[in-house]
Amino acid sequence: MKHFLKDLFAGQSYDEKNFFLIAGPCVVESEELITEVADKVYAICKKLGIPYVFKASYRKANRTSASSFTGLGDDTGLSLLKKIKDTYLLPVTSDIHAHDEAAIAAQYIDILQIPAFLCRQTDLLIAAAETGKIVNVKKGQFLSGPSMKFAVQKIQNAGNDKIMLTERGNTFGYQDLVVDYRNIPWMQEHGTPVIMDCTHSLQQPNQTSGVTGGNPQLIGTIAKAAIATGADGLFIETHPNPAVAKSDGANMLRLDLLEDLLVQLVKLRKTVVSL
Repeated sequence: MKHFLKDLFAGQSYDEKNFFLIAGPCVVESEELITEVADKVYAICKKLGIPYVFKASYRKANRTSASSFTGLGDDTGLSLLKKIKDTYLLPVTSDIHAHDEAAIAAQYIDILQIPAFLCRQTDLLIAAAETGKIVNVKKGQFLSGPSMKFAVQKIQNAGNDKIMLTERGNTFGYQDLVVDYRNIPWMQEHGTPVIMDCTHSLQQPNQTSGVTGGNPQLIGTIAKAAIATGADGLFIETHPNPAVAKSDGANMLRLDLLEDLLVQLVKLRKTVVSL
């Protein structure tokens, strides 16, 4: 299941008994921001022995409001992600939204992330698979863990078995999400590493203000429960000042709170694997 993770984290100390972390700001807002986040998270993860993937979207294509920030431009965003990759020798990831983006993004990043809303888009999954890159598919808010086998099969049938699946909650009414932790072991049965998205699962989407809400005070709760149920990795969006973030500020973890949380999670992971 984890054959490609050793290659992904070849430049880091990879211990398959520990979880790995995908973290960064929601979107590439500026070079200064992503450098600050990458530098601090990299240092924390190195100290704690957590394999680390830097994440930021080079373009946001699914904002609630047409007036919302979507990025600095594809070329600029992708180039800045590549600069983080080269500077810190880290794998990087970003989401893609259309099949013709896959080959372009694959020139810059290591993991192609498929947004939850698009996890059934066959042409997108196939295009991502054909790049040969790792494909991380976020489970749709409208799907169960077992039903994600069809996304896995589409990628495998295109000749790629480097697949990750990410849990990010299920729609609960019109403006809330709830996490069903059964989906973690259920999706692991598909033969893939499973990641818990600890921040997007706390979104409160479809607000009439046009800005997505959230419950960031529960990020630690979501993360601890995910470790307890055996998640292979965690996805945490983080920002020095979420209040001024240009995307998803309402559900990001403040950067200065990350280290204490990760210390707790490493301790919890050691307890879980010893049981």
